[in-house]
Amino acid sequence: MAVDHKEQLALGDVAARTLANATKTVPQLSTITPRWLAHMLNWVPLEAGIYRVNKVKDASRVTVACSQRDERELPQTFVDYEEWGREYMLSAVNTVVDVHTRVSDLYSSPHNQIREQLRLTIETVKERQESELINNKEYGLLNNVSDSQRIKTRTGAPTPDDLDELIAKVWKEPGFFLAHPSAIAAFGRECTRRGVPPPTITMFGSPFLTWRGIPLVPLDKLSVVKNKTSIILLRTGESRQGVVGLYQPNLPGEQSIGLSVRFMGIDRKAIASYLVSLYCSLAVLTDDALAVLDNVEVDKYHEYK
Repeated sequence: MAVDHKEQLALGDVAARTLANATKTVPQLSTITPRWLAHMLNWVPLEAGIYRVNKVKDASRVTVACSQRDERELPQTFVDYEEWGREYMLSAVNTVVDVHTRVSDLYSSPHNQIREQLRLTIETVKERQESELINNKEYGLLNNVSDSQRIKTRTGAPTPDDLDELIAKVWKEPGFFLAHPSAIAAFGRECTRRGVPPPTITMFGSPFLTWRGIPLVPLDKLSVVKNKTSIILLRTGESRQGVVGLYQPNLPGEQSIGLSVRFMGIDRKAIASYLVSLYCSLAVLTDDALAVLDNVEVDKYHEYK
């Protein structure tokens, strides 16, 4: 009987994989973003979860004069304050993570099940925090802009002229623009069309477009609805009378600024529970620390809701 020498007698891939160990990644979560706003804000710790912004009542009443040499009388003045400044209270973003002890006991190699459950939950909590810093009805940036600091685009698409007008509103040490990635792309197209492509700088190891030396920071929490969005320019820091983030320090189980994880125990069904809490707020110290460009049109093919 003839032997078919073309037949390959070798171990196949499928069978071979039964003896191989796959290298497994930790769970990937597509909603995680760089969260540049939290990185770039100045954060102020609070003693008891309350932050009061005191302001001068009428700056024009503070009078000074440059006297001549032979004048002996000095002008008299005093600085009056508002009787009760606005108080900001910390708000909480929290949730409870439940993990069955059987799952964490038996299936925690190569990746610890409890650690990964907490990591992904914390990432989601921090994403919600960034959204609240922008959109919260009480303290969010979009809802704390003075009417005199809110402008609209001239042509729909964001132009260099529009951003220049924002800079004129926040001219005292402006820090950075905040814009949806599609709005930054639309601004880049307008600059290119005019022959003035915006320069790029590197911060935190990543490239950022700039205008007049001020970085345009991408942030997807500025929503795009019906092809329109907003662009924010802000100044940060207490010493600059800007925008500051607020947090509660020294929390039990503190993991990072304002965030804590606390073990709540194991119930009779062997479910272990962990409380994840993040306490934060935001304050605008003076009106000219913040300005917003509204009615910004983006490419209709890049609409987000």
